[in-house]
Amino acid sequence: MTDNKGVKEDQFEQLSEADQQALLEKYDAESNTRKVGGIFRWIIYVGLLAFSLFQLYTAIFGVFPAQIQRTIHLGFGLTFIFLLFPARRKARKDKIPFYDLILAVLAIVVGSYWTLNYERLVKSIGQLETMDFYIGLLAIVLVLEAARRAVGLPITIIAVLFLAYAYFGQQMPAFLAHRGQSLESLSNLMFFSTDGILGTPISVSSTFIFVFLLFGAFLVKTGVGQYFNDLAVALAGKLTGGPAKVAIFSSALQGTISGSSVANVVTSGSYTIPMMKKLGYKKEFAGAVEAAASTGGQLMPPIMGAAAFLMVEFIGRGITYWEIAKAAAIPALLYFTGIWIMTHFEAKRLGLRGLSDEEMPDRKAVFKKIYLLTPIILIIVLMLTGVPVMHAALYGVLACILVGMFNKDTRLGVRDILDALVDGARTALGVVAATAAAGIIVGVVVKTGLGLSLATSLVKLAGGSVLFTLFLVMIASLVLGMGAPTTANYVITSTIAAPAILQLLAPNTPMDLIPLVTVMSAHFFVFYFGIIADITPPVALAAFAASGISGGDPIKTGVNSAKLAIAAFIIPYMIVLQPALLMVDVTLLQIVWVTFSAIIGMIAIGAGIIGFWYRKLMWFERIILIGAGLAMIYPESVSDIVGVIVFAIMLVIQFIGNKKGNGPKPIAS
Repeated sequence: MTDNKGVKEDQFEQLSEADQQALLEKYDAESNTRKVGGIFRWIIYVGLLAFSLFQLYTAIFGVFPAQIQRTIHLGFGLTFIFLLFPARRKARKDKIPFYDLILAVLAIVVGSYWTLNYERLVKSIGQLETMDFYIGLLAIVLVLEAARRAVGLPITIIAVLFLAYAYFGQQMPAFLAHRGQSLESLSNLMFFSTDGILGTPISVSSTFIFVFLLFGAFLVKTGVGQYFNDLAVALAGKLTGGPAKVAIFSSALQGTISGSSVANVVTSGSYTIPMMKKLGYKKEFAGAVEAAASTGGQLMPPIMGAAAFLMVEFIGRGITYWEIAKAAAIPALLYFTGIWIMTHFEAKRLGLRGLSDEEMPDRKAVFKKIYLLTPIILIIVLMLTGVPVMHAALYGVLACILVGMFNKDTRLGVRDILDALVDGARTALGVVAATAAAGIIVGVVVKTGLGLSLATSLVKLAGGSVLFTLFLVMIASLVLGMGAPTTANYVITSTIAAPAILQLLAPNTPMDLIPLVTVMSAHFFVFYFGIIADITPPVALAAFAASGISGGDPIKTGVNSAKLAIAAFIIPYMIVLQPALLMVDVTLLQIVWVTFSAIIGMIAIGAGIIGFWYRKLMWFERIILIGAGLAMIYPESVSDIVGVIVFAIMLVIQFIGNKKGNGPKPIAS
């Protein structure tokens, strides 16, 4: 039976929607929600709809004063987390226990407290009444529990450790010691200032991020998610090892509408992994391709898993959202190029084919629906021309509605629009919890000066060595990023780890005097390593989710994912050592040369790791190619020239050897 929207549906064993949901619930805390009926179902539906309408109102007519805007946003988020997310993963999901109803009511109290007491609290200038003190402590407890349920244990543990550090400061080792914070001080900092829970992370969540999550929900309703798969098959399906390249293409596109590596894996992997297995890829490799590509979706502009919005605020300097997206373009291109190259060589090594004509979709029918991409293109064009980010997202939502009205397969009605508003609000719940918990961490760092202490300690431990300091920051970012969603792990790593790079590259320099490109390179470094924690064992959630689809071993899938994503372990070093990649204050010639040498370097490294180029590589050839690739990636003219010469020699040897039929042949599929 043929579906003219895409590949013939019975060609490959795709995961059912129920199986996809089960996988999401297992590996993605944000998907483990209740499904209640009766009156509570409608209360939740109407409440989430009200959440979206509130956010749309403020996006159109302007936000309320900071504390009111953020606490209402927080209150909505906490309330529905306690109604939708069970206290235990295996708890019943068809009813809401009484204690969660109590927690939801307390969340409403916390969420409305600033609105009801705004005048008094503003005039009090930090002088708390007894009730204020208890409300502040209650807010901290509710945020920690909400984060545990909706985001996961790792970020909750980190936040608790930071609170303990703030409280027990005088008992800390000498290099970390500080005067300590009382409970009253912590309550004031976390809920009655804009440095804690109500700080920058939740500020961004309550403005930019929410509107873009709505945009993503409307894109899903218009059928863009499935269209990404169909378009990827139409463009890459017939290439060597086509299904793997379809996975890369599709996942890169899915990353523009999803804020979760695991969700990307399940959404596009349920479609691409069965294709790869059918055409000869091993289970672990098929899962690894999808995990690596889906994780890269978080690095892909324009949305970058919502971290781009946070970067604008954290970097400051009047930098615009578009400058962040532009700076991310070449690194993202190199990341996906690296995966593409390695899957190509693996397909050549195994002798795998692309899809046959019978397995391909009707290309003409696929390309006729290219108009489905109009909302994404519109948003990019609007931001490029200087339209404010929130307004661009609003226009994108309107474009989705218009496109949905003309798409006969997924024609949008009033109920579909309401459902999209509810889905957008539901998606935002995990982000609310993550950014609120991240605010706790940021607040402690700001109040205690921990960021500077850790930065100084890391630089001293590395003996001032640039590469060793970057290595230590990489390890810290990987550990801090494990199990945390994109928004939270960027906030954590940029607050704790990025200062070490700035301390190294611009010692004893005031933040506002450090060159912008230096600040951006430090933030991109920790951002990359925080993201690829999702495919780095032992906690490789994206790889584990992919293994749930492929049936492969989770750890082996994670190892293969990390191998395929080798570019992601190299690119951050390139960004710091060769900031031209970020396209800030550089000439076109510099950009072209750096990009060219990096891509050639990726080809050499990919061939060396896979062990195949035009023919199978001997062990010493693999070492030579990896060395040549690293030489081209290292930002020095001499190393670039040496690397290019070695690469050219190896290319000629491979080409001539293959032409003559010498050397081992590809393994038959």
